[in-house]
Amino acid sequence: MKKKQIGVVVIVVAMMAYLISLPVKGLIRPKEERTRPGATGGAMQHEEQPTNRIDEDYVAIAAKKLLTPQMAAEISDKEARLKSATSDKEQLTIAKDLAHTWDDLNVPAPAAFYYLSIARKENTAENWLNAGNRFNDAYKLTQDTLAQPTFLVNAVESFKKALQIAPDNLEAQTGLGIADVNGGAPSPMTGIGLLLGVVAKDPKNLKANLNLGLFSMKSGQFEKAVQRFKTVVEQKPEVEPYFYLAESYKQLGMKLEAIAAYQKCKEMVVDAAFNQKMDEYIKELKN
Repeated sequence: MKKKQIGVVVIVVAMMAYLISLPVKGLIRPKEERTRPGATGGAMQHEEQPTNRIDEDYVAIAAKKLLTPQMAAEISDKEARLKSATSDKEQLTIAKDLAHTWDDLNVPAPAAFYYLSIARKENTAENWLNAGNRFNDAYKLTQDTLAQPTFLVNAVESFKKALQIAPDNLEAQTGLGIADVNGGAPSPMTGIGLLLGVVAKDPKNLKANLNLGLFSMKSGQFEKAVQRFKTVVEQKPEVEPYFYLAESYKQLGMKLEAIAAYQKCKEMVVDAAFNQKMDEYIKELKN
């Protein structure tokens, strides 16, 4: 199996688990909780601190279980060579190779740690953005609550470092906003402010609109969420925003629109378990 093919399998497995779990995980919080004073959309309490044992080795253990034995062995060999490397130049070369390998496989968590190590040695905005974006992706895809705080802290560090080098970079502002909303800041409104600033400059920004839509869902503002997700799918029709669009329509009682969005999800994913779940949602709306 080619690297790219393995990568598709890995990311589909992770994303399908992520999307299917959302309705029961509390993507849409009960109205009474949304209106409770002090309630926020953050995914973790700010006082949680990252644990020092979360690193590239920790996240790679789980990731390798989804790979073929041959690919897992290839990565393990590179990891061993990195640990035995004696010069900074050799370490940097192998770290870049490992980062690109995990990128090819669409597995963001281990790639994020390697990009972080690269950025700390080669202090460029691009390297910090590579690290931050992958930590945000890793946070979104993982259900490991032990790893989540570390992903957030590292994402915040990476985007702040990128902004020190390129203060007007909208990608860095968006990434930091996402991390702050997820719990990287004491209040998610810090991140919302950053994301709103991005769409003020770039109204069709995909990442900013997607994440503003998610926050609108969490706060019960489904009309606003629909507009955000429509802005996204009009430019880049993908399963994730269509799924959120369907959920938002469902919450508004717009059954036909929700069914159509769920059908779009089915058209985009060749996965029996996922499509069965979509069929269940559609059947529920038709009854």
